[in-house]
Formats: sequence, C-alpha cells, structure tokens
Amino acid sequence: MNTLKTASLMVGLTLVLVWAGAAFGGQSGMTIALIIALAMNGFSYWFSDKLVLKMYKAQEVSESEAPELHAMVRRLSQRAELPMPKVYVMNQDQPNAFATGRNPSHAAVAVTTGIMNILNREELEGVIGHELSHIKHRDILIGTVAATVAAAISYMAHMAQWAMIFGGRDDDDGNPLVAIVMMIVAPIAAMLIQMAISRSREYAADSGGAGISGNPRHLASALKKLQMASQKVPMNAEPATAHMFIVSPLSGKSMMKLFSTHPPMEERVARLEGMLNSR
Repeated sequence: MNTLKTASLMVGLTLVLVWAGAAFGGQSGMTIALIIALAMNGFSYWFSDKLVLKMYKAQEVSESEAPELHAMVRRLSQRAELPMPKVYVMNQDQPNAFATGRNPSHAAVAVTTGIMNILNREELEGVIGHELSHIKHRDILIGTVAATVAAAISYMAHMAQWAMIFGGRDDDDGNPLVAIVMMIVAPIAAMLIQMAISRSREYAADSGGAGISGNPRHLASALKKLQMASQKVPMNAEPATAHMFIVSPLSGKSMMKLFSTHPPMEERVARLEGMLNSR
C-alpha cells in the first residue's frame, strides 16, 4: 500500500512539474522544466550522499574505532540481505540517525554520538534496521528525486515571477492569469506532495526496520526517546535534509511542525505496537 501510494505521489509531483512548465512557458516551458529536473536529479544521484555527510561533518569510522556499532550494522545488513554499508558518526548531541547513498552498493548509515548515549542495544538495533530498510527500498533515491523536482518547480516559479516583473514573458505563450495562479499554487502543491512521499516512506521504513531488527517494540521505544530528546536538544540542521533523519531534527522549532516531513510520532508508535498485537 505504501509503495503504491508513493508511486502515485511521484506521478502527481511530475505532473505538477509539467503543468507548471506549461503554464509558465507553454511547450518550451515544459521542455525547460524537464531539463531542469533531469539535471538536478542527475547531480543529486551522484553527489547528494557526499554533500549531506560533509554538511553534518560525519566521520567514517572503522571497525577498530567502533567495533560494537560495526558488528551491529553488519549483522542487521546480513539479515536484510544487503551489502555492508559504510558507517559514519556525527559529533552531535541530538540523538538521531540517517541513511544515504544512491543504491544499496553505495550506501552509508550515519548516527550521532547522542543516539549512542541514550539508546540501549535493542533500541539502537531498531534504529539501524529502520535505516537499512530505507536503503533496501531505495528510499534515499526516491526522497532525493522528490526534493529536487519540488525545488525545480519552486525555481521555475521564481523565474516566472521575475520574468513578469521585467516584462520578459510573451503573453502569446499562455494565459498570464494562469501563470500567476501557478506561481502561487505549484510550489505549495509540490511541497505538500514531497512531504506526503516522505511520510509514506517513513511508515514503510518503520515496518521494514521492525522486521529487520526482530521486534517492533524496540523501535517504538527508541522513537519515543528520540522524539522527546529532539525537542530538548537542538541541531543546526538544514530543512532541505530534514526528511533524511529518523526523527525530524527540527522538531524543537514550532513553526516547522506545520511542514514536517515526518508522520506524527504517536501514529508511528501506534502502528509499531499494532504489529505486536497482530502476531
């Protein structure tokens, strides 16, 4: 169900991109929109993992430097039938984690020092299982594509706005009123669809992570702790990358709750506890 929902949302996001391109510039606008999206997605596919790891100053750790963490990731990767990802640690007090990489063969799992301080072994296994589920189902690629398409739509809206201000738009290319409406509606629609895609994949990763780690209760317990801590311990995180973390690093910022890329924590925990009841 989550996979079908994600596919439908991705189609919807693409249609918004094409619709916005047509409204802003007719046939040529659609072509430009697709070129922008392809270029941004191509760059993100090859380089986004390196950029986000560098952004958060994540340091790769060897097996000798973090033997228990390495052993845990290796054991769960084997259970998930995945290649061993690279392991990174971020010197951040906020307990959190994310996965990145363009495919399972080029993946990385990054955890903060904070998360290793507050979770017990079983809870950390639940978190690692969640991140490995993202890798297994290529959620990093899906999230990156959604983010870059949404960014392309916003970029086009800004271009169209400046073109109208300076008289650069040819009214023969389309209805200027439609273009004005699209300048407002398209970026909002793209943002809402992107958030819906992210929430759908988080639910799927919770379910998959519980299966990989072996017990939904451990992940549910970890999520409760992470949610409480994220509201008390700030992280200097970029909104554009917030969707990558297991809990939003922006949870402590009240305005960001309105535009959260993560499902309500109560619902995530309830679904995991529901998996226990269905056993």
